[in-house]
Amino acid sequence: MTAAETALLRGGPRYGEGRAALLAAAVRVGATRGLRHLTYRSVAAEAGVAHGLVAHHFGSRDALIEEALQFSLDHGVASLSSAPGSGDVSALFVGVTSWFEQDADDAVFQYELILESRRRPELRPHVERLYEAYREALRVEMKACGLPDDLNLVHLVFAALDGLVFQQVCLGQTGATEAALDQLRGLLSRLR
Repeated sequence: MTAAETALLRGGPRYGEGRAALLAAAVRVGATRGLRHLTYRSVAAEAGVAHGLVAHHFGSRDALIEEALQFSLDHGVASLSSAPGSGDVSALFVGVTSWFEQDADDAVFQYELILESRRRPELRPHVERLYEAYREALRVEMKACGLPDDLNLVHLVFAALDGLVFQQVCLGQTGATEAALDQLRGLLSRLR
C-alpha cells in the first residue's frame, strides 16, 4: 500500500507526508482519468485533502504536472537496474515488470503526458526531459556494463524498452515482456 493509500484510509496524509501523497494522487488521477482531468480538486479528492492544500504546495497546475512527472520518473529510472552501477548486464531491466506491477500508474501517467504533448505543445519540454532522463540513466548503466558509450545504441535499447513497457501497459502480457527483456539482455551481453 502506498503512502497516499494509507493516508486515504486515515482520512488524509499525516504531517510531512502531504507533498508525496499529493504527487502520488496526481499521478493516479493523470493515469486513470487523463491529464485533462488533472485539477487541484481531482488531486485533492484523490488524496483526501482540501483543494487549497494542492494549490499551496504547487502554485500552478503546470508545477503540479512537472513535479508529478519527476515523482513518477524517479520510480521508473530506478527500475532500469536491480544493481545500479554494478556492471552486471543480468541486472539490467530486472525491475521493469515489477515496477509496472507495483506502480502501473507511474508508467501510464508518463504515457498520458507523452500523448497529451501532441495536443498541447507546451508539454513537450516535459516529454523531452522524461526521455533524456531515461536515456542518460540507461547510458550510465550500459557504460558500467562495459558496453560501448554510443548514444545511438542507447537510443535503440531505450526505444525497445519503451516499446515493451508500452505493450505491457496496453496488453498486460508479463511473460512476453520478461522473455523479450531476457533476449535484450542476451544481445547486450554479446556486444561487450
